[in-house]
Amino acid sequence: MVDSGSDIAARTLPLAGFHGGSWAVRLETAPPAERISLRVRAEDVAALSGALGVDLPVKPKTSAYANGRTALWLGPDEWLVIAEENGGLMQAARNSGALHSAADVSHRNTAILVSGPGAAAAINAGCPQDLSLKAFPVGACSRTVLGKIEIVLLRTAQDAFRVEVWRSFSDYAFGLLAEGAQDASV
Repeated sequence: MVDSGSDIAARTLPLAGFHGGSWAVRLETAPPAERISLRVRAEDVAALSGALGVDLPVKPKTSAYANGRTALWLGPDEWLVIAEENGGLMQAARNSGALHSAADVSHRNTAILVSGPGAAAAINAGCPQDLSLKAFPVGACSRTVLGKIEIVLLRTAQDAFRVEVWRSFSDYAFGLLAEGAQDASV
């Protein structure tokens, strides 16, 4: 494990080496990422969006992507912001001049990428979220459950999802998704 000020690429991933799935579903661990849990008043959204380099979405179940950063709407004043590299999210938020609360959750979370024609079915093996394209289009996100754990789910393509999970539950989540992947291939 490395300090939060160190390069995130050196972080030990809880699912390092894990892979799986079936002919219909591919499961893989996402590369290391920087993440912040962000709370912002409506009047400060524009300032934080500018500072972070990505528009914080203001509609439920939506996300935005720009400059290697993804912002996921989790509530009326709450977002999860993910940077693909060590993007200085905390410093950018600090420099915004806007009233906010930001917590670095990079070490708390990890992500599992689920893709393929059976990806939605594999997730739905343990998640009640309606993953039809009409109800959950590309770019949709939500906080939901997978089995007995809370996850943040993002649809990144028609047949691809990012499952954000607390690292302490990552083995459980991967195992449940692996079982769902097998079921989806039948």
